[in-house]
Amino acid sequence: MKLRLLAAASLLALSAQASATSFVVTTDWISDAFGSTSDATSSSSKDDDKIVRAAKDDAASFVASQGQIRGAHLESAVNLIRGKQPQLQATDMQLAEAILAY
Repeated sequence: MKLRLLAAASLLALSAQASATSFVVTTDWISDAFGSTSDATSSSSKDDDKIVRAAKDDAASFVASQGQIRGAHLESAVNLIRGKQPQLQATDMQLAEAILAY
């Protein structure tokens, strides 16, 4: 799990659009949402994990098309992320890239 978090953080760090604030908040959200707490095995966390994992293909299309193709699974994952962390300042592209790395 920590390797996945490191990969997500590395991908965001390489993103030309990543600001320091959005990078820190995005990596904090990933850490908080997927495994840094003892309730990571709860049903809610597992459901969230499934939503994010189901968005990988849509995230790949979104990134490859430079944001032109936006699938329903990606939309669900982005809404989930923004709903859980409304202060998050990452762009949809940064979130899609983090989903791909997850």
